Amino acid sequence: MHRVLFIREEWDDETNVWIATSDDVPGLAAEADTLEGFSKKLERLVPELFTENGSPNSAEIAYELLARRFSVTHAKAAH
Repeated sequence: MHRVLFIREEWDDETNVWIATSDDVPGLAAEADTLEGFSKKLERLVPELFTENGSPNSAEIAYELLARRFSVTHAKAAH
């Protein structure tokens, strides 16, 4: 098996979308409204970017997707 590519996905509160970047996938800069939508988009984008960048053609491209979202919540006031 080839090396596993690492893709970061972070929630952007200003635009309300997930944004993906990767040092392992040259040219990857994508966004989507949902994590599920992102997964579908990556299935298409990753092989396309590898082809455009002259990377070896492979039947399988393994990648790890790390999604990160920071949130704040507040406890209810005790009565």
